[in-house]
Amino acid sequence: MGLILVDSSVWIDFFGGTESPRVQRLERCIRDREDLALCGIVLTECLQGIRHDRQFARVLQHFRPLILLPMPEQVFISAAKLYRDLRAQGITIRKTNDCIIAATAIHQGASLLHDDRDFDLLDRHSALSTIS
Repeated sequence: MGLILVDSSVWIDFFGGTESPRVQRLERCIRDREDLALCGIVLTECLQGIRHDRQFARVLQHFRPLILLPMPEQVFISAAKLYRDLRAQGITIRKTNDCIIAATAIHQGASLLHDDRDFDLLDRHSALSTIS
């Protein structure tokens, strides 16, 4: 399938034991040894909410084999352009981080596995490719 950037919306459900179609898709990707990736923002979003040190270490260990996508300056410029382009169309993306994650996926040629309606908007109105 190619490189898959997994958003924190899916990882948080995965680690929380939530059953959803996106979590099931992630489980299939893990089982099939797909090329899974994260970026710094996804890593931070996932780790910041963990309250216990043992779980923090376990999640971090789970992420170690994943591909950590670089986020050069162009990603941040592209994220701002994404936000501005959609805003000009009357569409507001609620979180800046979502534009940065989308720009990272586009820049790296990755598809995005997510459970966040803003990414559906970005998929429809930009070069972002999402997985349902």
